[in-house]
Amino acid sequence: MSATPDLASPTPHAVVIVGAGPRATGLVERIAANAPELHDAPVPFTLHLVDPHPAGRGRVWRPDQSPLLWMNSMAEDVTIFTDESVDQDGPARPGPSLAEWADRVRRGALPAGELAALPPEAVAEATALTGRSFATRRLQSAYLRWAYERSVAALPPGVTVQEHPCRAVRVTGPRDGRQQVWLEGRATPLTADAVVLALGHLDAEPDPEQRALSAFAAEHRLVHLPPEYTADSDLSRLRPGEPVIVRGFGLAFVDLMALVTEGRGGRYDHGPAGEPVYRPSGREPVLYVGSRRGVPYHAKIGYGLSGERPPLPRFFGPAQVEELRRRRTPPDFRRDIWPLIGKELGFAHYHRLFTAHPERTAADWADFEESYAACPPGGADLDALVAAAVPDPADRLDLDALDRPLDGLRFPGPDALQEGLRRRIEADLARRHDPAHSTDLAVFLALLSVYGQLTRLGDLGDGGRWQGFFNHLASGPPGPRLQQLLALSRAGVVRFLGAGTTVSADPERGVFRAGGASVPGSQVEARALVEARLPEPTVHRSRGPLLRALHRDGAAATPAGLLDVSPDDARILDRAGHPHPRRFALGPYTGGRSSGAFARPRTNAPAFRQNDATARALLLCLRDLSCRAALTA
Repeated sequence: MSATPDLASPTPHAVVIVGAGPRATGLVERIAANAPELHDAPVPFTLHLVDPHPAGRGRVWRPDQSPLLWMNSMAEDVTIFTDESVDQDGPARPGPSLAEWADRVRRGALPAGELAALPPEAVAEATALTGRSFATRRLQSAYLRWAYERSVAALPPGVTVQEHPCRAVRVTGPRDGRQQVWLEGRATPLTADAVVLALGHLDAEPDPEQRALSAFAAEHRLVHLPPEYTADSDLSRLRPGEPVIVRGFGLAFVDLMALVTEGRGGRYDHGPAGEPVYRPSGREPVLYVGSRRGVPYHAKIGYGLSGERPPLPRFFGPAQVEELRRRRTPPDFRRDIWPLIGKELGFAHYHRLFTAHPERTAADWADFEESYAACPPGGADLDALVAAAVPDPADRLDLDALDRPLDGLRFPGPDALQEGLRRRIEADLARRHDPAHSTDLAVFLALLSVYGQLTRLGDLGDGGRWQGFFNHLASGPPGPRLQQLLALSRAGVVRFLGAGTTVSADPERGVFRAGGASVPGSQVEARALVEARLPEPTVHRSRGPLLRALHRDGAAATPAGLLDVSPDDARILDRAGHPHPRRFALGPYTGGRSSGAFARPRTNAPAFRQNDATARALLLCLRDLSCRAALTA
């Protein structure tokens, strides 16, 4: 392996992977696992990895970031390796989860050279880690680099890896011939038999609203931080003690919260009941945070599953997905897909309720299951069945209430809203750590199952509804982060704006204004506005030239602006729907929409399935080209 500016391939064949983060690592691992089966005789080729950021880690998981930035999953729930649960044609090659790898580091069970290569802070953090801990992102960075080096080492003889620490700006070449990948600042392209885009999250040009807000900020000497990865934002522009309007209550907000509080010298003590109490440094801004829902994402569940696992998929599996795909007209999300999702989530919920908490039901599970299966999705018959079999309404699954908990609620003033939201966050924390509510964990598992099925449908045409719903229920912050949020709220460093938050520019006063539906008529004003979210990953507004050029050259975009790819092996589609024989794309900017490069073990992760299918397609392409060359030699 080499990190080299040499653009020549030392072998007859070559593959270029644009993006060398964890998604590329997963693809390299699958190439190594599948090559022995698909290449009876060795096929020498060069694997070019193009990324300005560190190979194996990429931009988001680079090592040089604050230790205050945590992972969003417990260490035992993070792996980059396949296992027996993955529905793939290639062989599973299990490897350690983050927690298991950290345990090897702690015990000195890695080879001496691998241990010596780890940064000292990674060794210290691994030593303190448990399976239920939330690791720092820089520790995950070390795990990902280790996994990358292991995957490269597993490649068969004859495969050469070259790293190119720069950006790719264009891909050219005929459909039936070799491709050229043009690199920033280089006059000569890389030449390859196939190209895979594994770009991860992308920067985007601002939409019309963001351009207007930035122009207003420039005119009035205000601060406007647009949607972007929080670790890359210039937070030094947020001045101590001054109000800051924050639009977005998801994980980007959690990062922002940590960096402008503890990151500026604040600290947490323990109160009388053990609760965190925030001690300000005096250098914090005051964050006024709101969103459409007006609440943070639900906390990560703090216990494991015991007893019977819900048998998933049941009502939204491959058969239902194939039926939707075969329709002459694209399915409507609200009419055709959402009822099936609701029935699947409900099945997992009630399966758990009946099997783990039967004292809270009024029917036999077998009878209920048979009747549940017979009911049409989303209908009154289903509601009546549940009402008769589950006496307490609190034990029934209400997806609307979970999704929009503040809808219809009004508070008499801002202070009442603060108290009301703190009570809701406290209740959510208590519930998410109480196995008496293990139906929540069953629904979480069903959400993962549904997510894996939906990737085969491509662009859902739902305006982001599903992704937002999934993130709110399944991709929330660690419980300790919400405890810190409560402490910051009590200290007055964070103020809640409520649901239906709107932001406007006030030209008369030269400030930003924000308010919400939870306290009608209440408004705050500030000289700083932070958009706490990632930009939408569309090909039309991608800041880099690569995707825009592909689209201009004929690559198709979905109605939502995502790069259109085949659900079978991630080949890029043209506007007639034909897959490109030599171009592939994986990641959140594609119609495949599988954004997670690593996953929870034993969950048949869609990214792992996609990686395997794409790796096999690449290897078959190289085998066919090698055979063709041998016949003409």
